Amino acid sequence: MRKVWLIVKREYLTRVKTKAFVISTLIVPVVGIGFVLLIAFLVSHAPQQNLRLVIVDEAGGLAAPVKQNLEATLANGKREFTVTDTVDRPVSPDAVELDLRNRINANALDAYLVISPELAQPVELHTKNPGNFTLLEPLTQALNEAVIGARLNARGIHLADVEEISRGVNLRVIKVSQSGESVEKGQTIAIAITLVVLLYTSLLMYGIITMRSVLEEKTTRTMEVLISSVRPFQLLAGKILGVAGAAFTQFFIWVISLGLFASYGAVMAALLNPSSSFPSMHVPLSLVIWVVCFFLGGYFLYSTMFAAIGSACSNEQDAHQLQWLAMTPLIFTMVIYSVILNDPTSTASVVLSEIPFFAPVLMPLRISLQMPPVPQIILSLVLLLGTILGTIWASAKVYRIGVLMYGKRPTLPELLRWLRYS
Repeated sequence: MRKVWLIVKREYLTRVKTKAFVISTLIVPVVGIGFVLLIAFLVSHAPQQNLRLVIVDEAGGLAAPVKQNLEATLANGKREFTVTDTVDRPVSPDAVELDLRNRINANALDAYLVISPELAQPVELHTKNPGNFTLLEPLTQALNEAVIGARLNARGIHLADVEEISRGVNLRVIKVSQSGESVEKGQTIAIAITLVVLLYTSLLMYGIITMRSVLEEKTTRTMEVLISSVRPFQLLAGKILGVAGAAFTQFFIWVISLGLFASYGAVMAALLNPSSSFPSMHVPLSLVIWVVCFFLGGYFLYSTMFAAIGSACSNEQDAHQLQWLAMTPLIFTMVIYSVILNDPTSTASVVLSEIPFFAPVLMPLRISLQMPPVPQIILSLVLLLGTILGTIWASAKVYRIGVLMYGKRPTLPELLRWLRYS
């Protein structure tokens, strides 16, 4: 046991003392939180252009309602349009438009709107900057309301009555859980997808790190010295546990950062913009505990497989060609996780989350969306633990033979034959 502990200590300290580990541990949550806050800041402090506009109404009677609608279009308390003048039924439209074009070229005006005598004809917007598409929607809405109002008035129908009758409802989603109810604004899906990405990248990254650690010592012939002092199984266990310590340290910091940001993101958003509507997210302690449990289970499962692949290969190129054996289940979880998102209680979701190779990612996803029955979670952990023990047994056999094998990369039938050796 002492020899295993020495290997664990060496593997752990070797990794946590590197600059890459410290930087990646700190930079991931900092960059992630900073990126979200930057988006919130840019959205809340987006520059509001005030378009100086003149309305030329050749049809008559529409300039006033269009102006009224545009003045009522506000964004963050600022008007997007300033109607400087309206021209009703001009005697000489060409002369009016020539004067307005000169004012635009002299930067005294931004645009002018021409409403044709025939409402079936297109309404023309003359501007120096036709690329500002953000202003077209409120402008079109204001024109539509004015034209529809004119048509309804001609038939003796008031636009206000139509708007009152056809007004839709505002649907508010309330998430019901054992801890109570909360307004849902997409925060549950955000937490779930973040967990999927975090678990997938962590398991894949640390599995590959374990594989490269074995390869490094094998290619530098350090393995031959180590094997003379410890048994292959002790070396395998020490490497997996050592890298596990580094992985857990980093993953724990990331999960805590995610939890703090999810819980207090609304406060930070309010500091940037008091009028922001950042949804308040609550991450239960039980979710964090289950995520950590499944992360550890997934780590031991996949790192053992990657370590066996590293021991069976003589160089990194051969390992890359063989690592699909361990990567395929992880990649498959990213393909099928939408099944869980759509309905976490369906039969397919339950079955997929119980499969040990998928459970480290899919079961935490189910828990974050809708807490499944505890017996299902326990069964998933038991199946995962049994698979881990079986994988360790098989990988130890491959590891024992592969660490001192050099030359060509073994084929899949050869790996299966190694498992039968006593």
